[in-house]
Amino acid sequence: MTARAGSDRRVVVAMLTYRRPDDLRVAVPAFLAQVEAADVEAHILVVDNDPDGSAAQLVAGFGSDRVRYVHEPVPGIAAARNRAVGESSEVDLLIFVDDDEHPAPGWLAAMLATYDRQRAACVVGPVVSEFSEDPEPWITAGRFFDRRRLPTGTELTVAATNNLLIDMAQLQRHGVRFDTVFGLSGGSDTLFTRALVRRGARLVWCDEAVVYDRVPASRLTREWVLRRARRSGNSASRVALVLAGSVAARAGVRTGYFARGVVRIAAGSARRVVGAVTRSAAQDARGRRSTERGIGMVTGVLGHVVYEYRRD
Repeated sequence: MTARAGSDRRVVVAMLTYRRPDDLRVAVPAFLAQVEAADVEAHILVVDNDPDGSAAQLVAGFGSDRVRYVHEPVPGIAAARNRAVGESSEVDLLIFVDDDEHPAPGWLAAMLATYDRQRAACVVGPVVSEFSEDPEPWITAGRFFDRRRLPTGTELTVAATNNLLIDMAQLQRHGVRFDTVFGLSGGSDTLFTRALVRRGARLVWCDEAVVYDRVPASRLTREWVLRRARRSGNSASRVALVLAGSVAARAGVRTGYFARGVVRIAAGSARRVVGAVTRSAAQDARGRRSTERGIGMVTGVLGHVVYEYRRD
């Protein structure tokens, strides 16, 4: 299978969801507008990961033959991602977005243009946060929601799936899927993209393909941002262990990540002291963030898993 060019190309925009109807009501029409205007055969695929299939009626209510619904009852974001991949096996390009996002004007066109120039296995776009209410100064000072911006064409070694185009022909050649072991913890996208790069695939940045994510008040708390930092460190070390392969390599990863985690904990603690002495919110917030990420890294190599998406 090779990717078609121009208007013959088949594109699927996959949106995973789990009991967020208010977000879906905004996200689907926003992405659908660009899908309908595109000079390609494009559709939206909503993958509902709720065992009860609660989004079915809502998606049907959009009344568009460009929007398709599938139900993936197996819990976990990795299972939902794999379902999207399986449902898109006959298309040329699969684009993952989140159900709490909306695209900037020209998002899809920019994604496709960069793919046409680069022919990379993946094209990665920026995600810019919008807040339901103003974050407290401590969270702003800690830069917890700041994400990287890079020149278009920059090659990457890892990416998330919140704005990710995948060349399905290249994905099939490399034989990579999302690891369901990470389904309720997070990190399956990190492992997925790192594994692709290990197999020789290219990931490139497209800075013009912007999507905006809506951050609810429930995430604008110190508890949430620090818990996310710990989970991020935990996933990073666990992913490195999976990629290590041999027993000797895994031992090296454990030693390395344990040491790096301890350094982060120490540096973060020192920064918190400076923050207390100078009354600097930035020093305190970034120190706590570093400490939590370090704890996550250490616990990850010791076998502990932080389950960010644990369900009742």
